[in-house]
Amino acid sequence: MTTTLNNATAPNSQDYGGDEISALVLDPGYSVTRGGFAGEDVPKSVIPSFYGIIPSGAGPKYLYGENAVHTPLPNIQVGNPVSQNGVVEDWEAATQLWEYAITSRLTNIKPSNPLTNGLNDKTDDLKQDMEGVEMQERPLEENPLLMTETGWNTGKGREKPIEIAMENWGAPAFWLARSGVLSAFSAGKPSALVIDVGASSTSITPVHDGIMLKKGTLRCPLAGNHISDQLRLIFSTSPSIPLMPHYLINSKTPVDAGAPSQASYRTFQPGSEPRPSFRALQEERVLTEFKESVVAIWNPGRLGGHNQHGGTNLDSARTQNTKSFEMPDGYNQLFGVERYRATESLFDAKMALSDASHPAPTPNQTLPQVIGQSLSQVDVDIRPHLLSNVVVVGGSSLIPGFNERLKQELETMYPGPRVRIFSPGSVVERKFSGWIGGSILASLGTFHQMWISKKEYDEHGPGIVEKRCK
Repeated sequence: MTTTLNNATAPNSQDYGGDEISALVLDPGYSVTRGGFAGEDVPKSVIPSFYGIIPSGAGPKYLYGENAVHTPLPNIQVGNPVSQNGVVEDWEAATQLWEYAITSRLTNIKPSNPLTNGLNDKTDDLKQDMEGVEMQERPLEENPLLMTETGWNTGKGREKPIEIAMENWGAPAFWLARSGVLSAFSAGKPSALVIDVGASSTSITPVHDGIMLKKGTLRCPLAGNHISDQLRLIFSTSPSIPLMPHYLINSKTPVDAGAPSQASYRTFQPGSEPRPSFRALQEERVLTEFKESVVAIWNPGRLGGHNQHGGTNLDSARTQNTKSFEMPDGYNQLFGVERYRATESLFDAKMALSDASHPAPTPNQTLPQVIGQSLSQVDVDIRPHLLSNVVVVGGSSLIPGFNERLKQELETMYPGPRVRIFSPGSVVERKFSGWIGGSILASLGTFHQMWISKKEYDEHGPGIVEKRCK
């Protein structure tokens, strides 16, 4: 029989062993927020980290979930509580977004107030009774919560989640874990160099005996969004390729490759058009489809270099197989060297396209250079072990050729040690590696000693996270 936890007492070892509890794991990211029960293989709740905002006379209305941010409602704009570097900037929005991720799929939604549902007369007795219910009904009263964080999270960014979990959601226990360590854990490696290529950034996390080496933990700004920016620049060059999001298309007629599109477009009442932030998110969906089906990474050598026959790799890329892609408005084209050009600046800054809005990265910001900076901060004796246990995760690492090119770059930089790349073959495991590591960790019977209880939180305050969650 499952034991109900009282959030006013310290965790009991018998309550926290094996299958006796249903701990929740929440893994917030810049693009997607993942939530689910510990011990399960995949997160049940996967929602966009973006949210919709509808202006109204009574104040803005906030909308969460897949449908909310992709439906072109009048005047809708899109926000994100997480900044490009993976740190929360808007805690109020983050709290509501995370609570939606938990209550929409994992726990029951709190009952609505009968005073405001139009079915009851307003009486003082009912008001007093409902106040008691609202105090009792909180989404995590029976579920400890494990949350993930970036390796460069701030002090406030570490303390605020436990404050939300304990005070807003009534969690009986809490733990905060570094996503890089959890990714190594999901790969079954106590020591590893974890390279997590996400949407807004790539994190480089050296892990030794299950502990993150903070000095060597670095953020690289080149990741999925950078590839999207490169694609926008490629599409804007002559001949320009229209980037029309799906929601603007009413109908389309098939056309030959390279021919102008023949589509009818959706119109909106003046003053009711979705805001530019909404369109930018919808354009990003099209770019994501393009990245998943067309984009690749050049191998061997660098795209801007020469091959063994004396020619340039750019010329060789032009002879490779092309791939076709159809835009939402019906425009379609075969893409050749553009497939590789969009990703080359991840490894070679000289190949980056740039304009006033998208400055070129510096050589020190490329993946090989940031990895080199990370390894230079760790003990020289453990570098060979880290290089032989490189764990590659993150949705943007799924681009064909990524692992092979990364291995080639590392072997060029470190010709002595053996470089071995470990990367989950499953798309789900690659995208959700941090969550899966948290699911494994929180389900271990031996982990019950690690939880920060509500009693400890009441005694020491949110600062206990800095002391306990190293």
